[in-house]
Amino acid sequence: MGDCIEHLRFTCQGFQEHMMDREWNDSQPIYRQLRDRVVAMILDGVLKEGDPLPSVRSVAAEYRVNPLTVLKGYQQLVDEQLVESRRGRGMFINSGARNLLLRGEREKFLLEEWPRVHATIQRLGLTPEELLEASGNGKPTSDSEEKER
Repeated sequence: MGDCIEHLRFTCQGFQEHMMDREWNDSQPIYRQLRDRVVAMILDGVLKEGDPLPSVRSVAAEYRVNPLTVLKGYQQLVDEQLVESRRGRGMFINSGARNLLLRGEREKFLLEEWPRVHATIQRLGLTPEELLEASGNGKPTSDSEEKER
């Protein structure tokens, strides 16, 4: 039991550290931003399969939002089968949640963002080598090597 409580403390601490930004933007509802932050924590590995989410009350108090707002954000995660609610125990990350999210996020990126990124790359005439160099994963191109000499 002590290990379980310690794990819960660690998870809640990681949750709070990752969600430190208490500012909410006006472009979308707070419950949606809360959902997106939890999704980012799952994708980043901060929250892992089986980890509990902090209680609705604690998140509401910590971030000064209505508990119903937190509940609505959490409910979206349940609806997406990323989280399960265990009566009397709280909400927990489902197994396979990260893989489910990765598939969805990759598909969303390729359908919505990649066409714009690709068009910009084409318009600017960027080469694969220049893109790799800019990302820090490639070797400098011969032009950059010349400039360094």
